[in-house]
Amino acid sequence: AHALEFQTLQEWRSGGRGLSPVEATMMVAIPEIDGATGPMVYGGRTNGGRSMQSDAERAGRLADRIGRLVSLRKTPIRDRKVAVVLYGFPPNAGAVGTAAHLGVFESLHNTLNAMAAEGYDVDVPDTVDDLRRVILKGNAEVHGQQANVAARVTADEIVARDPYLSEVEAAWGPVPGKHQTDGRDVFVLGAHFGKVFVGVQPAFGYEGDPMRLLFEQGFAPTHAFAAFYRWLRQDYAADAVIHFGTHGALEFMPGKQAGMSGACWPDRLIGDLPNYYLYAANNPSEGMIAKRRSAATLISYLTPPVAHAGLYKGLAELKTSLDRWRQMEAEDATRGDLAQLIQTQAAAVDLADLDPLWDATAHDQVAGLSAKIVELEYTLIPHGLHVIGAPAGSEERRDYLRAIGEGQGVALDDAAIAAACAGKGDLAPELRAILQRADQLLSEDTETPALIAALDGRFIPPAPGGDLIRTPDILPTGRNLHGFDPFRLPSAFAMQDGAKQAGKLLERHLADSGALPETVALVLWGTDNLKTEGGPIAQALSLMGATPRFDSYGRLAGADLVPLDQLNRPRIDVVMTLSGIFRDLLPLQTRMLAEAAFKAAIAEEPDAQNFIAKHARAYAALHDVSLEEAALRVFSNADGAYGSNVNLLIDSGAWADEDELADTFTTRKCFAYGLNGKPVRQEGLLQSTLAGVELAYQNLESVELGVTTVDHYFDTLGGIGRAVKKARGDAIPVYIGDQTAGEGKVRTLSEQVDLEARTRVLNPKWYEAMLEHGHEGVRHIEAHVTNTMGWSATTGQVQPWVYQRISETFVLDEEMRRRLATLNPRASAKVANRLLEAHERNYWAPDDATLEALRQAGDELEDHVEGVSNWAAE
Repeated sequence: AHALEFQTLQEWRSGGRGLSPVEATMMVAIPEIDGATGPMVYGGRTNGGRSMQSDAERAGRLADRIGRLVSLRKTPIRDRKVAVVLYGFPPNAGAVGTAAHLGVFESLHNTLNAMAAEGYDVDVPDTVDDLRRVILKGNAEVHGQQANVAARVTADEIVARDPYLSEVEAAWGPVPGKHQTDGRDVFVLGAHFGKVFVGVQPAFGYEGDPMRLLFEQGFAPTHAFAAFYRWLRQDYAADAVIHFGTHGALEFMPGKQAGMSGACWPDRLIGDLPNYYLYAANNPSEGMIAKRRSAATLISYLTPPVAHAGLYKGLAELKTSLDRWRQMEAEDATRGDLAQLIQTQAAAVDLADLDPLWDATAHDQVAGLSAKIVELEYTLIPHGLHVIGAPAGSEERRDYLRAIGEGQGVALDDAAIAAACAGKGDLAPELRAILQRADQLLSEDTETPALIAALDGRFIPPAPGGDLIRTPDILPTGRNLHGFDPFRLPSAFAMQDGAKQAGKLLERHLADSGALPETVALVLWGTDNLKTEGGPIAQALSLMGATPRFDSYGRLAGADLVPLDQLNRPRIDVVMTLSGIFRDLLPLQTRMLAEAAFKAAIAEEPDAQNFIAKHARAYAALHDVSLEEAALRVFSNADGAYGSNVNLLIDSGAWADEDELADTFTTRKCFAYGLNGKPVRQEGLLQSTLAGVELAYQNLESVELGVTTVDHYFDTLGGIGRAVKKARGDAIPVYIGDQTAGEGKVRTLSEQVDLEARTRVLNPKWYEAMLEHGHEGVRHIEAHVTNTMGWSATTGQVQPWVYQRISETFVLDEEMRRRLATLNPRASAKVANRLLEAHERNYWAPDDATLEALRQAGDELEDHVEGVSNWAAE
């Protein structure tokens, strides 16, 4: 809790942002490093800053929250009522009970058993499948819902008890609205297990409505969403709530970015209810939003074990032939025959064409194939999902430790790992200590005890967020995540590495196109920067030829230019698109980037050496605006809004053509941030700048995440690629900077999608590990397919063979099709429908036989969803 020191109460109340950048840094971000959580403004300066006073409403909320924590601590365990919130987005897609990197139902079953052992009054179903069935089935079909209906809230109750009804009705129409309702009552989805209620969070409400997705900045949650949280607080009267996994929608509801007031929806919805949030350890940035906007105390969980992708089917056979080639003498008479065999095998797995035919001189082609096979075999992939309450086994620990070693540039075999874990061996003492500590902590369950302690109202110690491979200090998990000190980003190391990675990007584009780009579109996320001490920020600065400026206390104060004679190349014009989370968490860095662009624009340097100044001068002259306005290069959402919504349009299928995706992106992301850090709508400037963009780029920072794993990548990088194509009239190359291993590598988007298709979605090692988690595993497979189509829609750079092989693997194979349908009928039907949609939108062209088989399989899966299949009887 804090009083306002650097702004007045009046400025805080009236501003859409809430806390000023310095206020947010000093009073929220720095205390978080010590474990502070649930930040609350209780008063501050007034009358022009001359005196201090309390804010009665906020002070009252603070007192209520402390009172609820005291009550939670004092209430006997058996009398406590706990609510657990699962997510179900997108609705009716088999997505209920899925979360990033987490086997939700297995984790929930373990958690309920741990609570029962602790003395909570909880009825735990015998098996995970029983638990899942009670929540997802029950009376769901009777009411046409995606999960069991546990309670009904009548329209009359909502009218009588919702103090914000007018705001909700202005956005969603008369109560009870159209979401999660039968026209009379709003449904609360979930199930009771003794004194633990497991509920399903309602969806946003924008699904299938392209006009809302285009223009909505978020006026209010739906009637169903508001009723759900009011029911938890007042009707069910929970003593505490656990949001179960990364992540839901509560913290992204409309309101101030930081420093919530009584007018902010996250604050209204959670009220004084103690809020605990199981959160992936590798995602500190979105976790900070949950802490700051929904008063959540985070309890970190480990990301899945990682493993080398390995080779399978035709890829393994191809490697055998390549090994024979390397061992063969140059004058061997059968070398030409082997070259043709290798070519045929490579063509069968879509790694080569059959024309022209290879012969004994195909050294370059074979060498290129060998490099690809090595990359595929040794690419690190997530292996399954993490399960709360299930410590890593010996094999999983070896995989983790091997990856940690690779992250340190050291290749480890099993013997070296075993020696290090025993405190022996020839490794450097620092690395040996890291491995020994990690092995010990990975063998323990530290997450369930932390959750039990949180439900006692006890302090949860802080921990840095990040990837285990890069940041072994995230162990033990079960701690309250925080980010880095924002005054110190970007670090000196980040600046050094950022210059190196920016150079690789320019080298790749120079090799592909023959020229340096004048303008680059760069996507910046909060998560990637918090995990790398500001690495992507450093890349943006390096491209512009700028460096951060720190004051005498070592705190970030702005940006300075690097002299051209030190830069040794022109300043690249960089159009930066910030995620809403970057904007919220890193306001000082946002202003620094704007200052770097402005200083470059006003520098008295020749056009040939300063593309920022060249383009800003031209725009200012053409549109008769100031150079300061013409130099705006940092774009994001309006205050309080998140995402471009391109991902939601793709998922809903409610879009006519790709230009609609471009319009959605520019409408949502056209707010420019200048030297004062305040957003101003600049759609014309954004369109003009995008018309000059020659490449788009984003980093890939986590082994756990790929560009086809989550939809945020094509929502931002894909969205800007589509917007550039509309503005220019032609497509541009899209690059991915893979920073997950070694020195980093720049790939085209097409190369990255190919790599992920082969190492993940088509790889039995990946999908079999996913299917061990049943319902959730099928949903993750479906997400890969949808996200792949998202890249086709936004960039057009997905090779058709990807869709063909996905079809053969998951839909046209009858045994696999029935297996997926049994585990998750809705998600499996969505896989087939998405592949058909990709064909209908001309992203691939299967032959007639494949198309007919795909349609029949899709009809069969839809029948199964509707309950007219006889598979269960069989």
